Amino acid sequence: MAEKQLFTSESVTEGHPDKVADQISDSVVDAILSEDPEGRVACETLVTTGMVLVAGEISTHVYVDIPDIARSTLRRIGYTGAACGFDADTCAVLTSIDGQSPDIAIGVDRKKKEEQGAGDQGLMFGYASNETPEYMPMPINLAHKMAYRLAQVRKEGMFSYLRPDGKTQVTIEYEDDRPVRVDTVVVSTQHHESADLDRIREDMVEHVAHPVLEESGLDFDQVSYFVNPTGRFVLGGPQADCGVTGRKIIVDTYGGMGRHGGGAFSGKDPSKVDRSASYAARHIAKNLVAAGAAARLEVQLAYAIGVAQPVSVRVDSFGTGVIPDERITAIVRELWDLTPNGIITSLQLKKVDLKKNGLYRRTAAYGHFGRDEEGFLWEELDRVEEIRSKL
Repeated sequence: MAEKQLFTSESVTEGHPDKVADQISDSVVDAILSEDPEGRVACETLVTTGMVLVAGEISTHVYVDIPDIARSTLRRIGYTGAACGFDADTCAVLTSIDGQSPDIAIGVDRKKKEEQGAGDQGLMFGYASNETPEYMPMPINLAHKMAYRLAQVRKEGMFSYLRPDGKTQVTIEYEDDRPVRVDTVVVSTQHHESADLDRIREDMVEHVAHPVLEESGLDFDQVSYFVNPTGRFVLGGPQADCGVTGRKIIVDTYGGMGRHGGGAFSGKDPSKVDRSASYAARHIAKNLVAAGAAARLEVQLAYAIGVAQPVSVRVDSFGTGVIPDERITAIVRELWDLTPNGIITSLQLKKVDLKKNGLYRRTAAYGHFGRDEEGFLWEELDRVEEIRSKL
């Protein structure tokens, strides 16, 4: 008898306070790396009622106008007046920036780039599954698409009552580890106080949820919809909730499917392996699954501060591998240079062009993985044939 289980993942819009913080931090990273690829950035942002605080450690020879970056980011998101509860042009922007600790720098800096050490110790995971064309788990894939759709209809002016803050959540029924049916959808959106709740619920189901579900290929005839289930979501954004960089790490990755090493991504330059090695692990996992090595697969990498080579590499195919996991791990070690410099070079993680909307800011909402965007080289399927030749 087929085994049925439910799995749920959530996403948030770019107007969610934590994502506002992530986008400001990553906009600072973009601004610095675009002019100084060797800059070191660890930038944390806090947003609350009427205020943005940017703090951290930055070492660079260029000047960037952090208050202007913060305000520009807020305007782009849509926080442009009192009606939204936050105003990019009148909020306070405070900064507290120090240089990178020299004790960290001596572990990272080397005369030869290929000897560059990891910027910290830690463990990182990458995951991929063949259940969607993006090689992402279905629940987070659909939740991201709904969150993006919610922001899109707001920006297009389709519904004048919408405001920037919002969240989505999707529950998928799995049968023998394959997604077969959409069970529950939750959409919560900030709105103008005069908006009619029944209209909001009707609009969100018809114009946000349904277009995404229709493309999913899954059965959604008996979905339970919860739209603004409290009945009111007028106060939102930083006015309602304090937002902090790095507080949506499960939204950023795989929606809880697969493990997470615990390190956030946003606000960090690629010398921080929390970010760069997680991108490398995703690149590995996606290429292995696309090559047919397994139906779903997780890669773990681990590093010691100041040491170039990872201290461990592990592949877990959850019993779906066509060859033993040890042999898949050997293929990974053969094909990938997993030193910090090797990862940065192969994925071009220091190549940032502000004329193309930067790089890292674009990762800071709607997930770092499963997206077909220029510069997201960790999503490229460029090792598939090499892997197949070794299976």
